[in-house]
Amino acid sequence: MSVHRVMGLETEYGVLAPEAPNANATVLSARVVNAYAEVIRAGTGSLAGTQWDYSDESPLLDARGWSVGRSEADPSQLTDEARELTAEEVALLDARPGSTLYAGEPEPAGAGHVIMNLVLGNGARLYVDHAHPEYSSPETTNPLDAVVWDQAGDAVVLAAMEHVNERPGFDQLLLYKNNTDNKGASYGAHENYLVRRDVEFDAVARGLLPFFATRQVFCGSGRVGRGATGRSTGFQVSQRADFFEAEVGLETTVRRPLVNTRDEPHADANRYRRLHVIAGDANLGQVPTYLRVGTTALVLSMIEAGEEPPLDLRDPVRAVQQISHDPGLTATVETADGRRITALDVQQAYCDAARAHCENRGEADEQTLDVLARWQATLDGLRADVLSQAATVDWVAKLQLMTQFRERHGLGWDDARIALMDLQWADLRPDRGLFRRLEARGRIERLVDAGRIAAAVAAPPEDTRAYFRGQSLTRYRQDVVGANWDSVVFSVPGRRGLHRIRLPEPLAATRHRTGALFDAELEVGEFLDRLAPEDLTRR
Repeated sequence: MSVHRVMGLETEYGVLAPEAPNANATVLSARVVNAYAEVIRAGTGSLAGTQWDYSDESPLLDARGWSVGRSEADPSQLTDEARELTAEEVALLDARPGSTLYAGEPEPAGAGHVIMNLVLGNGARLYVDHAHPEYSSPETTNPLDAVVWDQAGDAVVLAAMEHVNERPGFDQLLLYKNNTDNKGASYGAHENYLVRRDVEFDAVARGLLPFFATRQVFCGSGRVGRGATGRSTGFQVSQRADFFEAEVGLETTVRRPLVNTRDEPHADANRYRRLHVIAGDANLGQVPTYLRVGTTALVLSMIEAGEEPPLDLRDPVRAVQQISHDPGLTATVETADGRRITALDVQQAYCDAARAHCENRGEADEQTLDVLARWQATLDGLRADVLSQAATVDWVAKLQLMTQFRERHGLGWDDARIALMDLQWADLRPDRGLFRRLEARGRIERLVDAGRIAAAVAAPPEDTRAYFRGQSLTRYRQDVVGANWDSVVFSVPGRRGLHRIRLPEPLAATRHRTGALFDAELEVGEFLDRLAPEDLTRR
């Protein structure tokens, strides 16, 4: 209830080899995943890794009641098929500077099997998604844990990047937590929330559209340039705003909708729906991530109870761009009944409704109260003085830093140095990323310390099935041959066939349910024999 529900985050990272601007991005992404596999094999901490099992994937089911035919789907939607490198790409994987990353014939690949997917000991997934390395966090049950395991993903890919760059003779590889290359491409920062199946999807979409169109005021990441290619001059609130074209739809990379209809619950489909959210930016800050998922969880609770505010925008897609293009936050958008209101007005209506919802239902736990308080304080601060929120809102911190630099040097928004700052802002390297440097100087508010994030790199959440997945990989790494969100597949020495352990309930198979069995350090066969069905299906 309220901010407490099963949730998780997915981040596609920007990848770049500065000395090889035409390098194959898929190959660079594969380098990241394979580098982290090498980190795992080196025995860092208690990490483990195995291959992804695609057998439970169903990406073409639409929540509106139909399924798209494979021949009609955009290739990017076929996420139930493993992406394999071509022979030429495999050769490129070990290419040295001055050769195949630039031109000429491929050199022989020194590596054997190329890894495109990893399931990690913390319950997460690291893989090549199209032309980007993607980290999908394990399932968590609250906004603060969502922040912890999201930022653990930043640490994972940073470790992979550093491992790549330690190899002599290779081009430097850099990773960015951003959402566009300013050349017309955008890559995602997705969210996932478990919602009740008995709530009509049309009601979910209707309640979310005004909220998604306006929440960027506190969770946008900021961008220099406007339009898909960023050629129009100026600064805007959201990196993703200019890439949305529809209100509701199944696609994620073309005709992007504000509300995605993929009906792939990764859980008991009779009870649950997984809301797959693509209408958001990748946040570097902890507070905006916390508010992004916390407020969305609250809105979903209101929708499930039928208590969301009675508010409709005439054109939500156009509103997203109008709001993003006005960092002063004074732009108004039109409601379905003809009124003109600001994004802050819309968010205030949702915040007021959420507070009333929680008071009426007695949902007053600590995190819910904290999210409500921060939501209100952020709206009040933005209304009074946008720059007052630089410590807690990513786009405001970015705007403030760039404005100071522009004024000091007399630069316009179209200056190449400002474009470089836009990229450097999202650089994950602690000594080079502008956000990371501000954070290190104490100018960005943090909710959790580095120690907790470091622990989450290796350890899964204990209160979801991610615990079972992660512990299986850590304790029985030689016996796990595949895993996904719904199941873990074991190969037991001396037994015929494979043994699939299904995990239909995301709130089962927790430490409470299975921790004692893992701690007993049993042989894998005895471990599986002693698993009780209720441990895997009951909360």
